[in-house]
Amino acid sequence: MTFATEQFAPVRELFESMLDADPAYSAQLAVYVGGTKVVDLAGGPDSTPDSLTGVFSVSKGVAALAFSLLVQDGLIDLDAAVAAYWPEFARHGKGAVTVRQLLSHQAGLVGVQGGFAMEDYNDLPAVAGRLADMAPLWRPGSGTFGYHALTMGVFLEELCRQVTGERLQDIYNRRIREPFAADMFLGLPDSEEARFRPVLFDDGSAGGFLDPGSLAGVSGNVQAGNLLALPNIRSVRAAGSCSGAGVGCADGLARVYAAATTGLDGLEPFLSPETIAAMSQEQVWGLDRIFCDTSAFAITFMKSQPRMDFGSAQAFGHDGANAALGYADPLYGIGFGYIPARAEEGGTAGRAMQLSAAVRKVMLAAG
Repeated sequence: MTFATEQFAPVRELFESMLDADPAYSAQLAVYVGGTKVVDLAGGPDSTPDSLTGVFSVSKGVAALAFSLLVQDGLIDLDAAVAAYWPEFARHGKGAVTVRQLLSHQAGLVGVQGGFAMEDYNDLPAVAGRLADMAPLWRPGSGTFGYHALTMGVFLEELCRQVTGERLQDIYNRRIREPFAADMFLGLPDSEEARFRPVLFDDGSAGGFLDPGSLAGVSGNVQAGNLLALPNIRSVRAAGSCSGAGVGCADGLARVYAAATTGLDGLEPFLSPETIAAMSQEQVWGLDRIFCDTSAFAITFMKSQPRMDFGSAQAFGHDGANAALGYADPLYGIGFGYIPARAEEGGTAGRAMQLSAAVRKVMLAAG
């Protein structure tokens, strides 16, 4: 059953107008405010309230919530050298690169020439080893940054493995997903496979030529495979690569962000205000070397900025290649999740931003 509280009727009306305008449009939207669900909508021919689908790089934000627990527990110091936890990383002049630099897209390790097969991301030690053995594609600390599309999750996972001996996905399951009953998975179990619906793509949406050997081509893994296939490959979504193989529904996505910041169902938030401030503080803003457009990043999390204005200055989250979006906005007490069934042209610059703005307008009108 889908619903929106009376206060959030304008959000429901906007969502319904989008469905009416495009018969092929299908999506889910969920919003929590102060730990209470106020919006839970699904519509179109390819989405139901219970269906699960891929969220691509939204996975990075979900994984960063789990990684935040390692920082909160004192296992990771953001200003320590990566090599202090992962000695092999120091090769080829990377010994001074800090965790903060690595996890804010500043290290110049966007990928390797030749790329990785999609299934390679299931073998974390092998992929991490290849990245540790490469020289940065720009000088870390020079002020340059660029989106590490398929390697950021590897760094989160390998640092976790080095300091805990566990998979980050297992910590996420044990400390976040299960206690807060969130249908947002980093590793889709067999028991949930019947609910999965492949991400849909329009024919002819590949766009123009991209040199596979360019920085953008390496970051996008163009030489080895189509990163858009990630969650649609059963073995990949079962392993749950934190770079882009997450699977969920909008309610599950909104729940994990609400659980982090406001708490849910009588449970206190799993992150302290101090941890949230440290992880969500903006680290870089400006011209992204990969996108050749403006970006803003905290520690893995994306920050709201004019090109992608999803929340207040306190908001943090992540989008996905299919235009999915999940975030928390501590200023408004919001946990937000949006997942379309079909990848949307223009990404989150479209419907997700409109729906997010509508939520904030309701909050502002309420004072």
